[in-house]
This record gives sequence, structure tokens and C-alpha cells, in this order.
Amino acid sequence: MAAAVSTLAVVASGLVSAAVIGVGPALADHCDPAKASQEQQQGQRQNRNQNQDQGQQDQDQQGQDQNQQQQDPNQNQDQNGQNQNQNNQDQNGQDQNNQQQNNQQNGQQQDQNGDQQQNADQQGQGGGAAVLDPAQNPDEQNAETFGRRNRPTRSPDQGNNNGNNGNNGNNGNNGNNGNGTASPSPSPTASNDDDHNECADLGPFVEDFVNIRQIAPRQLDARIGRGGSRGTFVSQCGTNQNRHNNPDNFIVAPGVSNGAHHLHDYVGNLSTDGFSTDESLAAAGTTCRQGDKSTYFWPVLRDRKVDVNTEDADGNVGQVLRARNVTLQFRGNATSQVVAMPRFLRLITGDAKAATNGTANARAGWSCTGFQNRISPDKYPLCPRGSQVVRILDFPSCWDGQNTDSANHRTHVVFPGQGGACPQGTKAVPALRMTLTYNVPQGPSFAVDSFPEQKHNPVTDHADFANVMPDRLMQFVVSCINRGRRC
Repeated sequence: MAAAVSTLAVVASGLVSAAVIGVGPALADHCDPAKASQEQQQGQRQNRNQNQDQGQQDQDQQGQDQNQQQQDPNQNQDQNGQNQNQNNQDQNGQDQNNQQQNNQQNGQQQDQNGDQQQNADQQGQGGGAAVLDPAQNPDEQNAETFGRRNRPTRSPDQGNNNGNNGNNGNNGNNGNNGNGTASPSPSPTASNDDDHNECADLGPFVEDFVNIRQIAPRQLDARIGRGGSRGTFVSQCGTNQNRHNNPDNFIVAPGVSNGAHHLHDYVGNLSTDGFSTDESLAAAGTTCRQGDKSTYFWPVLRDRKVDVNTEDADGNVGQVLRARNVTLQFRGNATSQVVAMPRFLRLITGDAKAATNGTANARAGWSCTGFQNRISPDKYPLCPRGSQVVRILDFPSCWDGQNTDSANHRTHVVFPGQGGACPQGTKAVPALRMTLTYNVPQGPSFAVDSFPEQKHNPVTDHADFANVMPDRLMQFVVSCINRGRRC
């Protein structure tokens, strides 16, 4: 079994990790969130059983205490359960044994002495029933379960301070005020278990998934006004059938190999890597039609049920899922016409470190085919059978009119306001929307590649684009959009 994840040293600022050390290999099926969910549910059932068992013991003891207290005042109570003759026996001073009734007149003093001895014996029992032995309770014996290696693993209530069944010392494990019920935590802490799952800290976690039907419908786009531009243009570039992948990012980490610390899918320009320049991109071939040499790329999605890439130093394990469909659509603006993008304009959308940076720049959009009015910005969707997972990645489209890039790769092109209009001093350019669809395994068993410290959180989804269209093609795109055509 691969070693546990030991240390992640990653610079959290910006989009690029400076160093990653000490991440051991891990098996993908251990990193399947569906299995984590099953183990969590098993732990919750064990917690409930333990709490119910303890509560039943308390009730039994309380009931026996009450019965004993009722027995103490009745010195002549029949210990063999002969309750029907009890009142007559008490009134006549008879002994509890019916066979001695003929000796009443001669044996009254013996009866009284026997009654006194009986009362003393009852008081010596402490006024209550004996507490049940937990070792005799089969539910208590099942509190320790076995992991996938048949090694004992603790339930969420075990191993807490003072052994209080999760009632007092469990805050550090569940974050649930010590009530003994396991609840998901966005930042799970490591278990003390010797057989600790080496993928427990890699993510994603069961709380990172949501049933698509639980997401409220919403309108994705601003309503297009009278002066808006309604047309669209789609650049057809395939789905990366040629398997152009690398963990580089020449926009945010130029000249660096593995600058992204996660694998990218590329369509369009055939030469894109960490060392790409305007000149190298212009000289390369493309997978796109009409001579579009632009580069479009995004982090891959993986099937976490499959043991592939298990030696990855950044914890991106599992089988890469190639998108079944890739739509690269350029759209208009809700309030104005669009102008041409300058050649070699560089754009990013989303924040690859949104899980730690916060969501100010996050632009993830997760949905399912047939439910595309339901879009989650921070949860992986659980789609019904026959429905595919959808990633929607919208790019900024309000250009400052001067620069093809900026220091943070964001301020030269920003997003329109809530009503769809570009801020003053900017010009609307064609707005790129990437729509990617995938067949994924059923259940919470897939994840997007990410920086190690982001734990494959769905909010970190992001994408990159550099415009390398010939000027004539860009003019055609602008014409289609401004004239309301679909090209």
C-alpha cells in the first residue's frame, strides 16, 4: 500500500505553486469519494447504535431502580411473584411461604425476624439494579469495524478523549459539538488510525457533490437589450483526440515545466506548453477549422475509481476522462456591439486556488445535460443516468483597449456588470464560453485536477485562452455576432 500523504508545501498566493514536497503515491480507488461516503455512513450508523445502546442501558437501570424503591417499603412482599395473596399475607403477618400458614400463631416472632432480614438484604443491594455489561451487548461488540484490508478501523466515535462514545471528546473529529454524529468537514483532520487512508486528505469529499435536482434554476445570461449583439460564432477544434496534455501554463507560469501542478487538456494550437511565445504559437499547426491557431486549455477531469497515475507527486490520481463534446462559442454583449480582440490577447477565467484564496475570482459552473438551467458554482453535480456532467467556463469580455495581458492576467479584460454592460473605459469583445460534457462514473467518483492544497475542490475549476486567430477570421467572428448570425 502506498505511503500516506505526508507534507504539502505550496505557495498559496497567485496561481502557481513554488514547491511540492513529500507527497507519496496513492491508489485511485482509495481516493474514490463514493467509498469515503460509504465509510462515513457506516461510522454514523455505528455512532447511532452506540448512543442507542447507552440510552437503553440508562433506561433499564432507571427502571430497575424505581422497581427496587417500590419493593423496599413492602417488607412482606412475595419474592416468588405471588402478588395475588400479598395483601392478605401482609395484614395477617403471614410468612411469604404459603406452606407455613398453619404455624402463624407460634411463628409470628420468626416471621418478623425474617421480614427484618429481608429488608436488610434489599438495602444491601444499593437500591438499584446491576448495570449491564457492555461486553454482553452484540451492538457494542460491532463498534469496531474492518477496513478494506480487514484491519480494524475506528468508527468516528472511537478514540475520543475519556472514551465517551463521541458525547464529550469528539469536537476535533466531527466539528459537531461532540454530539457523536459524524458530519462532513471542508477541511478533514487526519485520523489517528494506523490504517489511515492515504487519500483521506487529497479530496474531493462527499460534501463537494450535490444532486442536480437540488440546485435551484437560474438565468445564466443577462437579457439582451435593443443595442446588444445577439449573434454567435463557434470555433470547431475537436476534443483533444490527439491527447495533447501537459501540466504547464505559459500564461501564468511562463518558462516553467509543471508550473500548474495539474494536467491540462489542450485543443487548438498544437505546440502549447510552458515555453510557448507569441511567435511559436503563430508558427504552429492547429486542430481548429478555418485556421484558428488559438490555444484553449483547461484542467482534466478524472475517474477516481481507476488506479492510474498513482505515482503522481501532486496527488492527481485516476483515469483521465476526455470530454465527449467541446463547444467553444463566442458571444455578444447584452448592451452593445463587440469589437475585434487583438491578436495574442491572453485571458484566464476562474481561480485555480479559489479553495484557499476565496471565491472573488471563481467562475466555475457545473451542471448536467438536460438540466442546464441548474448550475452550481461550487459543487460537483450528481446527474441521473443518461445525463452527462457539464462544465461551463465563461471568460471576461470587457477589454481596456490597449493591453494583451496584465500583471495579474485579469485587469486588462474584466467581466461585464450585473446588467451585462461593460464598465466605463472598456470595450466589449467577443465573449468566449467553453462548454465541456463528460460521461462520468455514477456517484461521487470523479474530480477535476488541481493544485495539491486545493484538494480537488470543484470551485477551483478554471480555463485559459490565447487568441491566435488570423485577423480576417476575427473580423468574421465580429461580423457574425454584431449581425445576429449563428456561425
